[in-house]
Formats: sequence, C-alpha cells, structure tokens
Amino acid sequence: MELLAYLKRQRLLLVLLAGIAAVFAAVFSLYDLPLEAVGYGALLCLVLGAVLFILGFRRFRSRHRELRQLLDRAEEPVLPLPLAGDLLEEDYQALLTAVAAHRTRLLARERDKLEDMTDYYTLWAHQIKTPMAAAGLLLQEDPPPREQLEAELLKIGQYVDMVLGYLRLDSDSTDYVFQDTDLDALIRQGIRKFARLFILKHITLDFRETGRTVLTDGKWLSFVVEQLLSNALKYTPAGGTVRIYGDGETLVVADTGIGIREEDLPRIFEKGFTGYNGRAGQKSTGIGLYLCRRVTEKLNHDLTIVSRPGQGTIVRLDLSRTMRTME
Repeated sequence: MELLAYLKRQRLLLVLLAGIAAVFAAVFSLYDLPLEAVGYGALLCLVLGAVLFILGFRRFRSRHRELRQLLDRAEEPVLPLPLAGDLLEEDYQALLTAVAAHRTRLLARERDKLEDMTDYYTLWAHQIKTPMAAAGLLLQEDPPPREQLEAELLKIGQYVDMVLGYLRLDSDSTDYVFQDTDLDALIRQGIRKFARLFILKHITLDFRETGRTVLTDGKWLSFVVEQLLSNALKYTPAGGTVRIYGDGETLVVADTGIGIREEDLPRIFEKGFTGYNGRAGQKSTGIGLYLCRRVTEKLNHDLTIVSRPGQGTIVRLDLSRTMRTME
C-alpha cells in the first residue's frame, strides 16, 4: 500500500526517466555504439536510481507513519509536527498550525459562552422560583387574589422574555428589521403590560407623549423599554413616581426609587453585575441592563444612566443617531 502510494507520488519523475532512457537508447543505436558500453552505463544508472528510490521510499514511509501517529492525537491543542522537509511542507505546517490555533480560540470562546450561560441559567432558575412560589401561596387562598396573581405571572413572563432575549441576541438567525416606528405607541404597549404592577405598588405614572417616529427595530426597542420600566418598578417603593418623557431626540425614563451607588454606576452594564441594591434585595439577575446595552448598540442607539442613592435614577435612551449601513 505504501509502495503504491510512493510510486503514484513519483509517477511524473518515473515517466521522465523512462523517456530520457528511451532517447539515449535511440541515440546510441543511431551511432552504432558498443552495446556493452551502453549496457554498463545503463546498469550503473539503474543501480544508482534504485538506491535513491529506496532511500526516498524509506523517508516517505517514515514520514507517513509519523503523521499517522499524530492523527491519533488530533484532539490535542498543540501537535508536535515533524521537521519540514521542504518549502511546501513548511507551508502546509504553517497552514495547519493556523487552523489549529483558530480551532483553539473557537473552543475557548464556546467554553466561556457555555460557562456564562450555565451561570446565568442557574441564577435565572433561582430568581424565577420567587414569583412561582408567591403564586403558589396565593393560589392557596380562598378565593385567590386575582390582581396579585396577575402581577406574579407578569414577573414570570418578564424572566422568560429576558432569557429568550439572551438566547436570540447572539443567534446567527437573529435579523434586525429597521423601519419607522411610532415611539408613543411602543411606550404605551409597555405601560399596558405593567399597568397591574403600577396599581398594586401604588406607583404614579407620569407619561408625556413624545410625538416621535424613530427609525429602529420596534421589537427590540420594545424589549429595551420594557426592561427599563421593569427596573423602575422593581426599585421604586410604594408611593413613588415613574416619569416617561422626551427630551429632544432622547427618551427619558426617570424614577424616584432607591437609586444606584456611585461606585456601582460604571459597572451596571456588565453581564452578571448586580450591584449593592441587587444583592441586598436579591432582585437582580445582573443581565437586564447588559442586554439593554447590547441591543441599543446593535440598533445604533445610546443608553446612559445617572443616579443618586435615595433620590432615584434617570435613564436616557438617545435615538438621534442614524441607522448604520447593514451589510
């Protein structure tokens, strides 16, 4: 098998040598050279060629078996490749090394993504238990309080929407459809969704219509607005106020909640960061604002937050920038 492979590899050279031998035989025949002298020279060439052929075949077989052994270790991150015999082998080895390095980077990225996803799902499962347990307790009452049950179901729905957004955001199948969107209609949709929580927590809503139409993906912008409203409701105590209004090209969501510590502000958009308030109340998964920042970057909008503990938080969503060219 190895001999046939080597012969196939050297077939062009063998054909060339046979052609040269035929040419020399024809020339010698035309000039009536002594057959003994021709045969002796041909024999010496044949012996030398056989020696070189054997040496080349041994080198070929050795390299073949060495590479076959490496094939069994293909899962290793770094392969001890044999010393390149010529420039072409150096090129092949350089290409193989580059492919292996790229594969290592992809595996590391997927491993990190899997670890992040596992950590998030663990926290998410822990967080979603709270409204589920509350709903279970409410169902034991006779009759069950409808309004409070709806509020707990809304919280569960929010957690589900968040995890779906987390999955879709980095999916290759996610498309962004940019079109003119009625901003006020989008905001009213989010307000209707959280109306029950506003009522149950006795939080005042001050919504001033913006009269704006923005070029954006309505589905994803709605996701951001709902997350901002959810956070405002979550961290605003009973009797507080949530204001929604336009400031030029910017949508503002302001609340009179507990606020955010100054040392936490630089990190609020980091994945998994909950800050002091999120840890103290065990209310935060540390993923909501991270997703909002990721979405606004893809929509080419800008999201900034200013806050003071005990005074509230102001979220500014800048919608003025034009859509980037989608390639």
